[in-house]
Amino acid sequence: MTLRHWMIVLAGLGAATAVAAQDLKSPSADQYVPRLGDIMTAAQTRHQKLSLAGKAQNWELAAYELRQLKASLVEAALLYSGIPISNVTTLEPSLQATSDAITAKDGRRFTKAVGDLTEGCNSCHRSMGRSFVVMKVPSDPQPFANQQFAPQAKP
Repeated sequence: MTLRHWMIVLAGLGAATAVAAQDLKSPSADQYVPRLGDIMTAAQTRHQKLSLAGKAQNWELAAYELRQLKASLVEAALLYSGIPISNVTTLEPSLQATSDAITAKDGRRFTKAVGDLTEGCNSCHRSMGRSFVVMKVPSDPQPFANQQFAPQAKP
């Protein structure tokens, strides 16, 4: 399913969620909504595994991780209305380019697409006032090797 299809589903679910949310009071255990940070941590893990799978040319795993990453992004946009839908839809070209590279089993295209996707993540972080969360294409398989932890120099 392409991101465009996910966006259509998201729009429908968003409308349904808005109506349902009007009836919600204090959430109970059966109405658990994951925190945005938890969803984004899952997305970060998927981003790392996607990149490493592509680097190893494990295209089946890369395709799986890309689907999971897309699902995390859709979940975040659906559950958190403060995330502008444009922040998610602007990732569509790089998500599609990544998918196309995986389908073609083209490592060079994959590397470029994941780099563009990573920059798209950082652009979203900046637009949400979270410029201190800086993603990078992972250089090793250690957990969180795809995040820069040193603070950036102030402009």
